[in-house]
Amino acid sequence: MGKQGTQAHLVWDWNGTLLDDIGAVIAATNAAFAELGLEQITLERYRELYCVPVPRFYERLMGRLPTNDEWLVMDAAFHKHYWTRAETCGLAEGAAELLTRRQSAGLTQSLLSLAPHEHLVPIVRRHGIEERFVRVDGRIGTSTAGKAEHMVRHLAQLAGVRAEHVVVIGDAADDAVAAAHVGAKAVLYTGGSHSRASLESVGVPVVDSLQEAVEVAEELVAG
Repeated sequence: MGKQGTQAHLVWDWNGTLLDDIGAVIAATNAAFAELGLEQITLERYRELYCVPVPRFYERLMGRLPTNDEWLVMDAAFHKHYWTRAETCGLAEGAAELLTRRQSAGLTQSLLSLAPHEHLVPIVRRHGIEERFVRVDGRIGTSTAGKAEHMVRHLAQLAGVRAEHVVVIGDAADDAVAAAHVGAKAVLYTGGSHSRASLESVGVPVVDSLQEAVEVAEELVAG
């Protein structure tokens, strides 16, 4: 732990970080690909190629950017299949206990996701963890861009939280990009959308458990 006043404020990612949903993501991605007759993707290949904006991820797979019509078909298919499967996804190992322990210790944390806000809040609530966060923000609107501008708005709403005390914990390179955009730090977790190799190329700490992520986050701020 850092000295009093220098503990980290954690900004948690949701999909692939707190929510163990990578299986649902792969199934929904393959359902979207099937709409256009594309080859099915394995978890390993997904983690190797995934990036945001999502159309660029599809470009890596298709060899070209999808047309607007193709994008609309794939995006609709993905969300239809994903949200059906997301209902049965559990939290990542130890996530609920970690969140409770931090809150009980008087430490602050918030949740920022690119999942649509109207879908995010009900599912967080169903998992019984909404009150663990001082703020929960999902994506508003239809932008396919990354998390950086959402992070600006999120931090602006966190009264008294300084960017240098913020550590973003996520499963994607984009989480680190968003953290750097606001002057915060980041720790990346291997349980979600990226392979360890692709995460390690980002240049921030990479961990294999959320417990380790929290420990490293505190060290980053205390150090």
